[in-house]
Amino acid sequence: MSPAIPLVPRDVLFGNPERTGPSLSPDGRQMAWLAPVDGVLNVFVGAADLTGARPVTDDRDRGIRTVAWAHDGRHLLYVQDDGGDENWRLHAIDLDTGGDRDLTPFDEVQAQVVAMDKRHPDDVLIGLNKERPELHDVYRLHLPTGDLTMVLDNPGFVGFVADRELRVRAGVAPRPDGGVTIMVRDSTDDDWRTLVDVGQEDALGTMPLAFSEDGRHLLALSSVDANASRLVRHDLDGDTVEVVAQDDRYDVADVRLDPDTGQVQWVSFLRERVHHEPLDEGVRDDLAVLTDTERGEMTVLGEDHTDRRWVVAYVRDDGPTRYHLYDRDARSLPLLFEDRPELGRYDLATMEPFRMTARDGLELQGYLTAPIGTERRDLPTVLLVHGGPWARDLWGYDPQVQWLANRGYLVLQVNFRGSTGYGKRFLNAGDRAWGAAMHDDLVDTVRWAVEQGFADPDRVAIQGGSYGGYAALVGATFTPEVFACAVDLVGPSNLQTLIASIPPYWEPLIAQFHTRIGHPEHDAGLLWERSPLSRAGQVSIPLLIGQGANDPRVKQAESEQFVTALREQGIDHEYLLFEDEGHGFAKPENRLTFYAAVEAFLAKHLGGRQEP
Repeated sequence: MSPAIPLVPRDVLFGNPERTGPSLSPDGRQMAWLAPVDGVLNVFVGAADLTGARPVTDDRDRGIRTVAWAHDGRHLLYVQDDGGDENWRLHAIDLDTGGDRDLTPFDEVQAQVVAMDKRHPDDVLIGLNKERPELHDVYRLHLPTGDLTMVLDNPGFVGFVADRELRVRAGVAPRPDGGVTIMVRDSTDDDWRTLVDVGQEDALGTMPLAFSEDGRHLLALSSVDANASRLVRHDLDGDTVEVVAQDDRYDVADVRLDPDTGQVQWVSFLRERVHHEPLDEGVRDDLAVLTDTERGEMTVLGEDHTDRRWVVAYVRDDGPTRYHLYDRDARSLPLLFEDRPELGRYDLATMEPFRMTARDGLELQGYLTAPIGTERRDLPTVLLVHGGPWARDLWGYDPQVQWLANRGYLVLQVNFRGSTGYGKRFLNAGDRAWGAAMHDDLVDTVRWAVEQGFADPDRVAIQGGSYGGYAALVGATFTPEVFACAVDLVGPSNLQTLIASIPPYWEPLIAQFHTRIGHPEHDAGLLWERSPLSRAGQVSIPLLIGQGANDPRVKQAESEQFVTALREQGIDHEYLLFEDEGHGFAKPENRLTFYAAVEAFLAKHLGGRQEP
């Protein structure tokens, strides 16, 4: 990289945003957003044009990461956990009194917001697993008093859909074979009946979304009788299913509904870039304005009660996220703010989609980001592996990508088999392929970049978090000849202990883990063979490991047992344990500590640039 390209400070990339997460009040007159106070993200409220801003929370620890208006226009809702344990508590800020109430003050209990509706502005449906840790019952929360009334004693559902009257009328029940059954009922007095029953191959692509205004139809995603997940409409009075939107290759990724009528305004597909398909002529011109005015991926974050004013976000690959307030009547789109305006002072890299073919002929799609000011030839390279693994990389701003490219590295991101968004054949190709074909896709991506002349084969790192951390450990143990070093954040080292220690509220989904990863009894040998811990003694490349002590998904023991094995065999490594974090970082100071260590590690072993 040319020395004329300034280093982007880590604090600009990984510190708190200046402002983020705007949310418009129901009457359209006020805006809430997040901004730091003494280095901690808190909730601010001001007029819709942001004037008269004031903080309305006083968090001094982990910071608040999301905020939303209740439909009464008086309360703001947010969730907070303790040190990353993901036992979320629901808080309400009363803007009339200034009070901040913990509405779910229960230890070792996780709160989930199930539904809100403007017809019932004082009430919120929430899920709580306080009676049984593995299942969330549904309660009606009355905001003025904080009273909780159970409205559904959970019969075994892992997801719920309520109608416009806040009646839970659809649920997702896991099956022992890894499939799911969508159950519905006509009223809270009626028995549940089966609407859709699908096998494991369709389970991740099938889910209920919303009831129609009259409650007689149910919108859902479904991959039944198709490769990609489609938007369908079920007639609850009969057995007809109407296909509303589909793509032969890509799953429906998002659905925008009219908040009053429930009519589908548009659907979105995550191809190489986001594609929005309008289905309501009443919003076609709005969608054209929004997609043509700004560069970047457009998302509508929320609206007022009239649906005439929308909060819109634009995510670019090479700059800050920009938030606008769109007036549908005036067709105006004034800027509210950028989340990290200081990024505008620096030259950032662009993200380029690529396609390649894996060794078995499967087509893979990913993104390549090259450092600016440098010939794309024999570059030190970081293979950045996404988590999940039932997720995907997408085009847009990523602080890790920009940081690595700015330090002189070619960044490779590939959606390996098992990633979502590409239809069920691609998704299910990852079943029982951890540490096998899924890892082959990663190695094949590196070899492709080397064959193209982009990557220096002797200077390639593998880095990732969660599943990506597992992939980094696999790279260090299974294929150390491919990589010069590896960076793992909260990655599991033993698939047997990973499955045995999942959070209790994941237990209803255990069949999915068994069919997609392996069964602890029938596949004990396979799980151990695919576990990095089984080959810890084969680590022959530098390795850096990061872990949150309170991680409920990938327990601290997953890193500790691997580190212990390395120590017993005298294998050099770096290990960073964060006592006040969970599955990733909430505190910017911890992010900065970790990425400073990674930056020094990569500079030492790959030769990239380093911030003093």
